[in-house]
Amino acid sequence: MPRVRPGQSAAFAEGRRLREAAETRRGRRRHGSGHGRRGPHSRSPWLFLIAVPVVAGGAGALVMTMAIISLVLLGVAIVAGSAPMLVAGTLAFVAVHRNRRHAALRRHSAAPAPQPVRPAPRHDVVWGQARARFHGLRSQYAAFECDPMEVLRLPALADVSVPSTARFVDAFAEAQALDTDRFPPPQHAAAFVAAVDRAERAWQAAREAAQRIRLSGLSAAERGTVERVIKLLTTARDSDSDPERLAAYARARAELGKLDRAGVIHLPVSAGAALDAAARGALPA
Repeated sequence: MPRVRPGQSAAFAEGRRLREAAETRRGRRRHGSGHGRRGPHSRSPWLFLIAVPVVAGGAGALVMTMAIISLVLLGVAIVAGSAPMLVAGTLAFVAVHRNRRHAALRRHSAAPAPQPVRPAPRHDVVWGQARARFHGLRSQYAAFECDPMEVLRLPALADVSVPSTARFVDAFAEAQALDTDRFPPPQHAAAFVAAVDRAERAWQAAREAAQRIRLSGLSAAERGTVERVIKLLTTARDSDSDPERLAAYARARAELGKLDRAGVIHLPVSAGAALDAAARGALPA
């Protein structure tokens, strides 16, 4: 071993320190320094994926690896390209669901509220109402038959040979037969209510038919006689002179008697009685 001079020992020591520092730096680069510095393989994962198959399996492994990378990249591209469609589909689904919910709420709010169940009316109450209606109908029919002027205006309503009038007379007679002063058994009461309904409908139909017919079924001479009787009754009703009024009633009664006997006008008994009383001066002006 050569002899080291005193001046050379310091130079050897400094050279060793430099070599050790260089080795330390090289070791840090190989293993990392712990300060977040990345090694050469972490900088390029794709190069690592390529390099490992080449080293391990050669060119065939390289081709396989490149195919896998291509498929991965294609999947990423497809997902990236489909993202707007997925977002649009999601938004459309939310909009449709919201519209259906709003439509259901509108239908629920527009649905009519359930009506409270009302108890059925009592049979005696229904019977009482029907009896009141029947008495009103009877008053109307009696007022017509007692007014000679109305009989002359609507002669068909007093003629049972007219079908509509005949139906009313039958329905009225049926209701009249079922009328009672006290509440009858439920079956009898129901039959009376039905008869009153039929009588009211028949009366309305008979009046409408008589208004259409009026004097259309009479000859010209018969219509002239009826119009003359109407004028006499109007004079007797409006005159302030008792002799004139009585004379007008008497002439009207005579003319109506002729029409009744000829079958032109069917004068009800109550209307003839009213004229007789007026001709005798029993009726006021």
